[in-house]
Amino acid sequence: MNKMIKKNNKSPFFCRFITTKDKFHGFLDSEWQNSKGEKASENCTPLEKKEDPSVEEEPESKKPKLDPEDAKKTEKMDKKKFRGQNKSRPHKKPTSYEEKRLCMSVIQVEPACKFGDKCIFYHDVAEYMASKPADIGERCHLYDTFGKCEYGLACRFAKAHTTADFKTMEKADLVKAYEGRTMMKNSLSKDLQYRLRKRSVTFEKSEEYLKTLCNNRDKKEQQGNDSQPPVKTIGPLTDADVIKLRSCEKKKCGNLPFRRVCKRFGADITCGEMAMCTNLLQGHQSEWALLKRHESEDLFGVQVEGCFPDTMTRCAELINTYTDVDFVDINSGCPIDLVYKKGGGCGLMTRTRKFEHIIKGMNYVLDVPLTVKIRTGVQEKSNIAHKLIGEMKNWGVSMITLHGRSREQRYTKLADWDYISTCAKVASPVPLFGNGDILSYEDAMKARETGVSGIMIARGALIKPWIFTEIKESRHWDISSSERLDILKDFTNFGLEHWGSDTQGVEKTRNFLLEWLSFMCRYIPVGLLERVPQKINERPPYYMGRNYLESLMASQHTWLLIAPLDPSLFFFLYKFYFTHYLKTKW
Repeated sequence: MNKMIKKNNKSPFFCRFITTKDKFHGFLDSEWQNSKGEKASENCTPLEKKEDPSVEEEPESKKPKLDPEDAKKTEKMDKKKFRGQNKSRPHKKPTSYEEKRLCMSVIQVEPACKFGDKCIFYHDVAEYMASKPADIGERCHLYDTFGKCEYGLACRFAKAHTTADFKTMEKADLVKAYEGRTMMKNSLSKDLQYRLRKRSVTFEKSEEYLKTLCNNRDKKEQQGNDSQPPVKTIGPLTDADVIKLRSCEKKKCGNLPFRRVCKRFGADITCGEMAMCTNLLQGHQSEWALLKRHESEDLFGVQVEGCFPDTMTRCAELINTYTDVDFVDINSGCPIDLVYKKGGGCGLMTRTRKFEHIIKGMNYVLDVPLTVKIRTGVQEKSNIAHKLIGEMKNWGVSMITLHGRSREQRYTKLADWDYISTCAKVASPVPLFGNGDILSYEDAMKARETGVSGIMIARGALIKPWIFTEIKESRHWDISSSERLDILKDFTNFGLEHWGSDTQGVEKTRNFLLEWLSFMCRYIPVGLLERVPQKINERPPYYMGRNYLESLMASQHTWLLIAPLDPSLFFFLYKFYFTHYLKTKW
């Protein structure tokens, strides 16, 4: 249900929705238990529900006493085990399913397997079906949408399109409708991958530019040119400021299925995930997957990272020749140590001579616009973006995106939109897009008042992808929990289309879904707020939603504790919601 909410200056939450941590998790746990067979009370609201005193919790098991030395070893092992990203939750790696895979020659109905006796996968269909995990559901999204499922018997929804004698069915009318239609572009062909690995791909334009670069360098050395770069460099990159990457920043949520969700809500421009130029030149399939483009992405660009003119120029020529993109973006704002210590990302901002050669080289080989994304600087109190922007205008950049924080700041402080406004004036007539802390249409309007040509939204879209609709319609959308659930359902269907409906594809979809939910749970429903809009840096208290599903979506733990146990369980959540929740009226 859509509502127009007027802004006021009162406290963020209506008091009746605020609760405590214990009551919040107690309510979620009790309702989950009710979904397993107990009948939930339909005559009281979530705030009126009380814990059943007759239900006793199981006491914790006693831990055996250890010697002091053994206790120290155990403590060290526990710390090591749970250190890093997502180590505290059970997780099955896709490689653990390799031994249960069906050979592609059987799936694609080929006369014989090209690997012969050396093939390690199943060729006996009956033997494979006996060891295959149980199907997740009775309907296959790929079969219902496209008329056939290319994963055949390996599909985790194979019941929908498999006969009793293990033959795969097709819907002729749907297959004919999608015949000759290219849904996904920019895939890496086997021939190109082979030539990249054998280094037989020619880069004529790149070689021309690199020769001129070498000639100019020789001339300058002969002339003894001691001119200083426009921004003072810091010499070798030692990472002296020692900025560590927090685990929450490692999450990669931007992906093709998520971009399709954003396009449905009105995003004008989409950009692929950051790809390493060296991996693209080496023909890594996983890196080329970041360049894929869906047919719904009418204005699409790819983002690359690198620190040397030769590799970046060759990568740009490779993209220009073998992919269909509308622009190429250089990510010189990436703050992570892995990239920065090699001189890429934010490191380019302090290596202006290399930066200049990279931009001019990529412009020389590209037929599409070249854009650059930067931060305010490396150190917190030393902004250098305005100096770089003045030089970039002469280097041939078509557009600049500025994130209003330094590398050192990360996300600890608000974006500096006053500085972005100053840089927008310096950049003119080159368009400059601003980025940082946009979570509502009011934030977007204030950002446009700074004089920027446009805005880029990152975390705001992860928290609420319908922000694009809010901006275009200039309103706060009090989106219902069932509508948010439909968005998640669309994402999983898009994920099955992109990553596949076999076990590996389901696992991949589940991983990205869980990562996205760790952002989406930060959204506070507009109808619960007494003061709108929600600010991106606000940490809300524990609150109860207007129904169970809304409360569940606010939890940072429920989804992550239930769904990772088995790939099929996140599909079970949908079944649970549509059978239990929708029948229960609060």
